[in-house]
Amino acid sequence: MPPLLTRDTAMPACRHVLFDLDGTLIDSAPAILASYREAFAGAGLAPARAIDASIVGPPLAETLQMLAGSGDPALLTVLAERFKASYDTTGYLQTAAYAGIGDMLARLAASGLRLAIATNKRLHPTRLILQHLGWAHHFEAVYALDMCEPRLPDKAAMIARLLADRGIAHEDAVYVGDRVEDGRSADTNRLPFIAATWGYGSLDAGDMAPHWHAAASPAALAARLAGA
Repeated sequence: MPPLLTRDTAMPACRHVLFDLDGTLIDSAPAILASYREAFAGAGLAPARAIDASIVGPPLAETLQMLAGSGDPALLTVLAERFKASYDTTGYLQTAAYAGIGDMLARLAASGLRLAIATNKRLHPTRLILQHLGWAHHFEAVYALDMCEPRLPDKAAMIARLLADRGIAHEDAVYVGDRVEDGRSADTNRLPFIAATWGYGSLDAGDMAPHWHAAASPAALAARLAGA
């Protein structure tokens, strides 16, 4: 495991905290996997690889192409429509918050920090989940790859757009996520990165860049960012 984030960890203070969503704030794997399985079953297709927690995180289109083993646009459109019909109606209601996340968000907001979401998840279910969990009021901004047309190409571009739109200086923000992509996207935007090691992300000691930080629990993250 990466070293725990402590008060001695050298990281500048900031006013803006940007969060990934899946695997960082929420355990969405059971709901997402159920909807992927339903999409393939409804289309009468067998996935090209196992539908398990390792596929959670990348954008929907990318994941469907990997699971289908095909780039056929018509097929991917059918699968995407079936996935959305499941996930956006009842599937997202199975989403669970990681223990301590609600208290952490409340503490960060109460301390005067300004919170935002930057996620690969589609914007519509992201907003549904934040409302369902009672967290929507904590976030000043919610950004997703499909928030504009044409869609943003990747998470690094999304974070850059968020910083530019909100007038946030890179030295005044931090990004919190659970995957290597999250850390690299933070690096691209010259943001400090904190790995949320309580989630199901792919980060392990070998993945951690020397300048990245890690927090073993939401309480540890809140203590570092909001103070005692």
